[in-house]
Amino acid sequence: MGRLIRHFAAPLLLRLEAGDPIVILGGLHIGCFELFGTNEVRSIRDLKGKTVAVPALDSSRYVFLASMVAYVGLDPRKDLNFVTHPGPESIRLLSEGKIDAYLGFPPEPQEMRDKQIGHVVVNSAVDRPWSQYFCCIAAGSREFVRKHPVATKHVLRAILKAADVCGTAPEQAARLIVEQGFTPRYDYALQTMQEIPYNRWREYNPEDTVRFYALRLHEAGMITSSPQKIIAQGTNWRFFNELKKEMKG
Repeated sequence: MGRLIRHFAAPLLLRLEAGDPIVILGGLHIGCFELFGTNEVRSIRDLKGKTVAVPALDSSRYVFLASMVAYVGLDPRKDLNFVTHPGPESIRLLSEGKIDAYLGFPPEPQEMRDKQIGHVVVNSAVDRPWSQYFCCIAAGSREFVRKHPVATKHVLRAILKAADVCGTAPEQAARLIVEQGFTPRYDYALQTMQEIPYNRWREYNPEDTVRFYALRLHEAGMITSSPQKIIAQGTNWRFFNELKKEMKG
């Protein structure tokens, strides 16, 4: 990690557990993942004994799914049958009823709802407890943050300003996403900008997010560190808290 990046919350905790020299700086937004299932899957508990597709067993999707099933008392290592397929193939398999569930990230949920593939079991933008925590957070190299605090704050400010633009000018943000080649569909991009509460980052506590996912991953047997240890050794809220005051919406 050269400077600062945006990353999914739960997988980043695995990197901290592994000893990567990184530090979590603040939250960006909630609500970017949605769990889709067949008619037999009406809740997360219904995933027991079911087949769920992920791109890889070390992917962000697997980590989020593991934390979700651990929250309802299931063991992701024993109670679910994970198979690995690329995203487009997983969506096709779900449409054919050959798998039972798939966790989608934009623009996949927009496409799946549009094509009526499966149904939404969990929408992290609106369904508790997922809607109460950041899904995406900012982190940086520990050395860079220590040596360059001014630059760290400037970069974090730019990232948070971009989040505000996504929330207040979704059409502009969607056009930019298409122009930059991230997705060919403007309608899906716009829907994503309108559905994810990008400009509400001031309302959430990133430390709560770290604590929540650390507990879930501990329950899933994926980390051994306590939330307190991860927060003490792997976070620095100074810049985020200062920017929350300076960038009042």
